[in-house]
Amino acid sequence: MKAEFEKLLQPYSIEPASLLPAIFNIFGLWHLSGQEQMTLLGLSNEKTFYNWKKQPAKAKLSRDLLERASYILGIYEALQILFPDKERSDQWLRSPNDNPLFDGSAPLGKMLGGFVVDLAMVREFLESQLSE
Repeated sequence: MKAEFEKLLQPYSIEPASLLPAIFNIFGLWHLSGQEQMTLLGLSNEKTFYNWKKQPAKAKLSRDLLERASYILGIYEALQILFPDKERSDQWLRSPNDNPLFDGSAPLGKMLGGFVVDLAMVREFLESQLSE
């Protein structure tokens, strides 16, 4: 039993066959371009990106990707709670925001900064809105 529990705690025990399609589904709902998707995943190699889309079970999930995926899932979940209407959540991602964090830019622009911390900041902002 202990060995099974320890396996669950391993960061690489997450199945790419289920995680990546969920992430790509979210990207589809957000109407992101391939380049935007690659940026959010921290990828620079198009071949890897398209291989992951075609055969997600063969992807090797790094800690960086798992962290990015966690933030993306958290952002998606928070948006669903804050804006149950899908159009409003998409609109929020793409609309200029006067909060100092976004400096008049759309939150998606912040997320597309390319760094994990960019995703983390947007997620933390949304989490703070949930707790108000």
